Amino acid sequence: MRSNGPMTDDSAAPPPSPATPAFQDLLHAQRVWDTELPSFDPAAVPPGPLPLFRTWFAEAVAAGQPEPHAMSLATADAEGLPDVRTLLLHEADERGWHFATHATSAKGRQLAARPHAALGFYWPAQGRQVRVRGPVARCTPAESHADLHARSTGALAAALTGAQSEVVGSVAELHRAADAAWDRARAEPDTEAPTWTRYVVEPAEVEFFQGDARRRHVRLRYRLRAGGDWTRELLWP
Repeated sequence: MRSNGPMTDDSAAPPPSPATPAFQDLLHAQRVWDTELPSFDPAAVPPGPLPLFRTWFAEAVAAGQPEPHAMSLATADAEGLPDVRTLLLHEADERGWHFATHATSAKGRQLAARPHAALGFYWPAQGRQVRVRGPVARCTPAESHADLHARSTGALAAALTGAQSEVVGSVAELHRAADAAWDRARAEPDTEAPTWTRYVVEPAEVEFFQGDARRRHVRLRYRLRAGGDWTRELLWP
């Protein structure tokens, strides 16, 4: 049978989402920054972003911010689509912002194909965010080994458990592998996890966001120039 126009299947269209007033009420009842926020003078910042990041990190710790070293890592997959997850910062130095994972994990494979990433820190205790963007480099095997063994037994056990990002058959299988990894980590604290890799995001842009209760948020962006110096610019919130 011929059709004079495009065929549509109304039965395949998803039904409209029902109203969820209970969730909306809960969502709209939330408040942010129920505390006095620090001031931020962008005219009094250092020439480069690293000292300011370290200062803000120390102030987040002093303010009681839980897990201030937790950050979002955004990468792109094989189709160029964004992917994001939360992990921990391992260092911030003159080279950049460091983290570690298995080279065979989803993010490891994505970074091998497209070695660029973005990081996001959020410290609500002070109404602050920091964003970092730039190319990603793999650290040396010696640095990756030192990174793994500078951490806890639990971190080593996690690195030895299964194949990160691959499908696992059941929770029971996960528990068996995790228990075996814990036993090995305790018995062999110097054991290797061959795919464990330390990475560093070499910053091309670093943005500092200071929230304001009256929504006069201050956004300061550092951008790396070709000669290696940083330029600073304010952004509209």
